[in-house]
Amino acid sequence: MVDEDVMAFVCATLPPAPARVLEVGAGGGELAEALRHRGRDVVAIDPASESAAVTAVALHELDEPDASFDAAVAVVSLHHVDPLAESCRTLGRVVRPSGILVVDEFDVERFDERAARWWLAQRADAEDHVAAEPHAVIAQLREHIHPLRLVREALSECFSLQAPIRGSYLHRWNMPAGLRDAEEELIAAGRLPATGARFTGLRHD
Repeated sequence: MVDEDVMAFVCATLPPAPARVLEVGAGGGELAEALRHRGRDVVAIDPASESAAVTAVALHELDEPDASFDAAVAVVSLHHVDPLAESCRTLGRVVRPSGILVVDEFDVERFDERAARWWLAQRADAEDHVAAEPHAVIAQLREHIHPLRLVREALSECFSLQAPIRGSYLHRWNMPAGLRDAEEELIAAGRLPATGARFTGLRHD
């Protein structure tokens, strides 16, 4: 199921139908299918996907013509892509000049002990306990995923990027439903960091 807020952000930013759109890190293909229902021509890729609606190929290995997409969208996926720089150059190659990039991300460098403790507590309250200490969760994430600043640095070679809009993210990460308001209230009160980031970009001419 696609998060309603994510769907609204993506649909409001992408060019209208029948735009040709590349989705990077499509998972099971839910977002791609929702965009197809709205008239976009979507190519969805994810090397780990087992969905018949998603092509199991890594971004840097994508065999598509230059400038063949009107837009690209990546929802919580670019921090996983490897090699990062080559993958982002491929993204720049296949998106046409002035094409739109839509990114929804997790900023691991903002995921601190407060965030880890809250996330672990919500999982435990839902009887989905994670047997790890906050510092261990932080260390594991920072070891395995790219920080947002490096993702943006790699993308900026090909795209002019808007400043990120910070917001909530943890309620979407393997959590029980209904925690978005609670997370946002804690962020507003300064008791949790805003670990989510959304931004758009335009392909350089």
